[in-house]
Order: sequence, then structure tokens, then C-alpha cells
Amino acid sequence: MKRPIFIYYQLDRFYQNHRRYATSFNIAQLSDPKEEANADIKDCKPEAYAAKGIPVVPCGLVAWSLFNDTYSFARRPRRAGGIGGVEALRVIKSGISWRSERERLFGKHVYPKNFQNGSLVGGGRLDPRKPLSEQEELMVWMRTAAMPRFRKLYGRVEADLDAGETVAVAVRNSYNSYSFEGGKAVVLSTAGPLGGRNAFLGRAYLVTGMACLVLALLLTLVCLFFPMTEEHLRLR
Repeated sequence: MKRPIFIYYQLDRFYQNHRRYATSFNIAQLSDPKEEANADIKDCKPEAYAAKGIPVVPCGLVAWSLFNDTYSFARRPRRAGGIGGVEALRVIKSGISWRSERERLFGKHVYPKNFQNGSLVGGGRLDPRKPLSEQEELMVWMRTAAMPRFRKLYGRVEADLDAGETVAVAVRNSYNSYSFEGGKAVVLSTAGPLGGRNAFLGRAYLVTGMACLVLALLLTLVCLFFPMTEEHLRLR
């Protein structure tokens, strides 16, 4: 596997597309510090206000359920005689979000406040010293998935992995997927300039485009060889 190697976490039976869940955030509050207290955050309930009516930033169930498992990786290169040392693989977690999210959706002057301080404990915590525009794990998580099985980018490794090497993964199992009978997995993958190696979507677009082109040519030929007459126009 050639660098960069992307690390994804996968969740099963997690319905981020549920309407009540997917709408449980406030976009104005995420981008503008002036809207922290003024924004209408009723859709964020029950994660809208902390004690004494102080608003939670970021509010809502999406941010509250932030994924918080952590992974570390090490590899054991294949050596002659079967003996080799263990080398830690550094996971880079910057640049995993979209630039539009960092520059527009999540504000550079909006900081987490009262997050995970309520009676209901959710997932991960946020660093209150860092603005939301730098909390890229939150950005990736809040891009809600359409299907109950989904993968989200955790980080990347800027190193090549050779055939025969063994990769050891240490998992800190913090995220409670047992309460909804869900499953979790770690996926290592590579991607080219056009994305990953799964060609299903590209093939589907090509087949659909070719079908549309053939249909357009067929209709053009029909119009050329069988033009509409005055009798047809009167029927309209």
C-alpha cells in the first residue's frame, strides 16, 4: 500500500439519517460567535442548554454523540529469518475535513462551551481551548451518513506498507455501540486522484450517461424522420 494510507472507522446499525437526529444542530451557532446565545436552538433538545439555561456549544445530538474510540498502529517489517523490530506508525489527523467546513461552516472564533456537562453523557469531548474550525474530528462526524453502515475518516499514515508486513492495531474501546447492538471496524485503504478503488459508482454514472445519450439520439432520429404534422399539432 502506497502512501497516503487512509484510516477509517466503520459503524453498523447507527442511523445518522434519522430525521430527529440529523436536524439536531444549529448551523448559525456553529459559524458565528454572536449567535451562541441568540440562535434558536430548540431543535437541539435535549442537548440545547446546560444548567441555569446556559446554551451548549455545539448543541444537538449529532455533536453530543461524537465518536471517541482511539487507535494506534505499529508495523513489524518482514526480515530475513523472520525476525524484525516493531516500528510505530504516526497517524496524522489534520486535513481530514473539507476546506469549506474549516473556512465557512465552523467558526474560527467559536469555542466549545458546556459541552458534555449535562446529566446525559454522550461520546467524545472537545478541547475548549481550540475553536470549532480546528476540531476536525467533529467536522467529519457531523457530516451525517445516509446509510446505517458508514465509514468516516479517522486519519492518515504517510508511510508505505510492503507486502508481508504485519500491522498491529491497539484500540481504546470507548464508544458504546453495544447499547444499540451495533458493530465497529477499522479500515485501512488507499485512494487515487479520483477516489478509492470501488468503481461501482463510476460505472453506474457511465451506464446512466450512455443510456441517456442513446435515448437522446433515438429521439432526435424520430423527430427527423417522423416530424410532427399539422394534424399532430391540432391534437395537442
